[in-house]
Amino acid sequence: MLGSAGSRRALAGFFLSGVMLSFLGAILPAWQHHISSEYGDVGLYFAGLVGGLLASVGAAPRLLERRGIGWTLAFACALSGCAFLFLAFASPPVSAWWRIGGMALLGFAAGLLHTAVFHAISPMYRHDPAATVNLAGILFGLGCLSVTLLISGAFYAYTAAALQAWVAVIPALFGWMYVKAPLPPHPAPHHPPVRELFSELRSAVAVLLALALFFQLGNEWALAGWLPLFLIQKLGISPASSLMMLALYWLALLVGRVAAQWVLPRVRHARLLFASSAGAMFGCLILLFTDNRFGAISGTLLLGAAFAPIYPLLVEKVGHRFPSFHPGFYNGIFSIAMAGGLLAPATLGFYTSQWGVSVVMGLPLAGSAVVFALLVLISLEARFARR
Repeated sequence: MLGSAGSRRALAGFFLSGVMLSFLGAILPAWQHHISSEYGDVGLYFAGLVGGLLASVGAAPRLLERRGIGWTLAFACALSGCAFLFLAFASPPVSAWWRIGGMALLGFAAGLLHTAVFHAISPMYRHDPAATVNLAGILFGLGCLSVTLLISGAFYAYTAAALQAWVAVIPALFGWMYVKAPLPPHPAPHHPPVRELFSELRSAVAVLLALALFFQLGNEWALAGWLPLFLIQKLGISPASSLMMLALYWLALLVGRVAAQWVLPRVRHARLLFASSAGAMFGCLILLFTDNRFGAISGTLLLGAAFAPIYPLLVEKVGHRFPSFHPGFYNGIFSIAMAGGLLAPATLGFYTSQWGVSVVMGLPLAGSAVVFALLVLISLEARFARR
């Protein structure tokens, strides 16, 4: 069994993180954006979420140092629940600016949660890094899948405000769990020499890996944020059906990442990366040109399965490149990385308002091509380095 009971409970916070960060993509049809086509507002919602995540990076460590891990976890959950309830009261026809503020509050709560969770799981990570990272990814995917299924299943039974009130119950339960969790009062983070990190960042391969991670996260979250609106507008399917296809995407991503752990020891990693990038581009093309439900389901499943191994493999390469990586010290990197990934759906708000909803598939298609090109450069750099 990994770590203490407190660390294991803290690890469950990745489930809540998945709920918080994937909520916006699932709630957009309930906010009637498939009817109003005010895509600029949708982009601003994601921008608010990004702003909240970035604002938390500076505030979270100070709060953690003063109040401790357990209190910070419980506070992040309370703040998240308040954000969901605020968004329930700020549902349309209330001005979109109130929802933008609510999304910023939700992003700030997510950033606090990430910081506290990464500090709390540091003992688990030191004991077994691979198992800890894999379990965290599975829990995060389950959170994304669960909130999508909850909203899609109750879409016609409840109003948008009621749906968000139900979602607010999830962080409330987590907050109660963290109040009771036996967590250490104050963290003792490991601080590797900053000079060592910056010396590694000077290398070309480190920059290429960082760019590949940035674009891959953007590809995944562009699809997660806009897939329901894209399918409703392109195929004319119902909002509930589009949300079920979003759930299929999360399921394919989750199952693919679990299956990848079995495949990775048996397949050359470089070959799997290239195949996955090519598969992602093909999945985007299917969704871009399909005119029926079968094509939409096929493209969605292919994209989820193709995206699944790319991020873990890139993180593995980063881990090899940065052996000093420690979750307690670099917790802010996760929030910054997620904020970077969420920039893609934020910018899509501008692009779709200018050129229509078909642009939704164009961005991850271009992003997958960029990831493929970066992988070629990384492979070439490794080949020259061996000579």
